[in-house]
Amino acid sequence: MTVIEKAGIAIKALDDKKGNDISAYKTDGITTLCDYMIFASATSNTHARALCDTVEEKLSQQGIKPHHIEGRATGWYLLDYTDFIVHIFTPDLKEYYELEKLWSDGERTDISQFIQ
Repeated sequence: MTVIEKAGIAIKALDDKKGNDISAYKTDGITTLCDYMIFASATSNTHARALCDTVEEKLSQQGIKPHHIEGRATGWYLLDYTDFIVHIFTPDLKEYYELEKLWSDGERTDISQFIQ
């Protein structure tokens, strides 16, 4: 399975659970951290937790385990799958940190094949 196919599972899970403002950037040309950064907004801390759990569950069903997960007690979840990183924010934290702007030098990826 390619990296974008794995990331697509996460993107589809975010979309299925009604994540907002889902986007992905190809970052392999600008960092050694990962090949893709995925961003999504949640409507609340509870929704953010549900999005995180769903991404983890859907990838786990495919045998894909996270390297680590951070932020379970906050409104910003970071799921590190080595090849790609998923960021899930509450709207206020997404606006405050503006991580998409930080990684916007990466190529914005068309995710329409993964969402409804």
